[in-house]
Amino acid sequence: MAPGGEKVFWSFMFLLAGAAAQTIRYQFGSTCAVRGSTVILPCYFTPLKSFSPEGRQIPLRIVRVRWCKNHPICQGTTPSVYDSNSTAREPRFHYLGNMEAKCTLQIRDIKMEDMGTFRFRMEADNSAGHFTNPTGVTISVADLIKMEIKSSSNKSEVSRGQTVSLQCITSTCTFTHLEVTWRKDGHALPGNGSALQLGPLTAKDSGNYSCALTSNMETQSEPFSLQVEEKEEKEFKLPLAAAVTFGVLLVVTTLILLIFIFKRKRTAAGSPNIMRGEAEMKTDHIYSNVLPPLLEETGSQKQEVEAEEISYASVQFKHSKHSRKAKEESDPTIYSSVASRG
Repeated sequence: MAPGGEKVFWSFMFLLAGAAAQTIRYQFGSTCAVRGSTVILPCYFTPLKSFSPEGRQIPLRIVRVRWCKNHPICQGTTPSVYDSNSTAREPRFHYLGNMEAKCTLQIRDIKMEDMGTFRFRMEADNSAGHFTNPTGVTISVADLIKMEIKSSSNKSEVSRGQTVSLQCITSTCTFTHLEVTWRKDGHALPGNGSALQLGPLTAKDSGNYSCALTSNMETQSEPFSLQVEEKEEKEFKLPLAAAVTFGVLLVVTTLILLIFIFKRKRTAAGSPNIMRGEAEMKTDHIYSNVLPPLLEETGSQKQEVEAEEISYASVQFKHSKHSRKAKEESDPTIYSSVASRG
């Protein structure tokens, strides 16, 4: 190989090595946008740090970044929607990246003519560091659409305490980044994302929800009715009612039992008075036979008491105050003879 050809060959190999080390990553390959909305194309890149021509290592530095439309390489004099080296920039296109790793592009108030494929290119202070990812991101633009709301619960009635996510979508195309305005019963809600997180749900979350593109309120969706059922409160009221009923029954039962016990005691206390009154009215002698216990003799012999003994005991009965004196004058003492058999 000629010396000149060898030099070109190695330079080409170094360029291939540099290209292999460089990367540009798009977060998605295609997206859909509604006319008048804002689109964000997330992008990240890794530049070549250095290259080594003829054995010498030379550092590289990114000096220019560009976004082009419908061009495979985006080099030279190719028209750009954004060029860091140009002051004449389209105001609808905003570069949200830097010169080191991020290359995100934002397109505001997107139009029908913005449909196409957008590609990012980075350029270094040496051509060895130039690189374009030809894959790009393809944008399709839809017009005159209505947004729709899709609930994660797949139904409009949900239980208290649950968490629900409402998505603002359209069947015309699939979105990646949207600026959405959410409303509940006609009042704007905070946040501008395509998803609205609600929860833990309470009765206050019940209402009619709608969404629309912030840049085009004509895209507002039909109202989505969300009803939160107070399931937990109902479940709580049932045990409470049962507890109250049980408490009332317990109190009533206790009162009935106490009244019954009180009457029993009152009846039992009145019985001796009745018997005592009957005894006071009798003036006859009361005789009772008392047999003494058997006496034990030495040798385990038993002996009966052979003699009868008569004991007298005086028994006095109290009478009422009015008849007490008359009773004592006529019959003050009542004798009782007690006989014992021998």
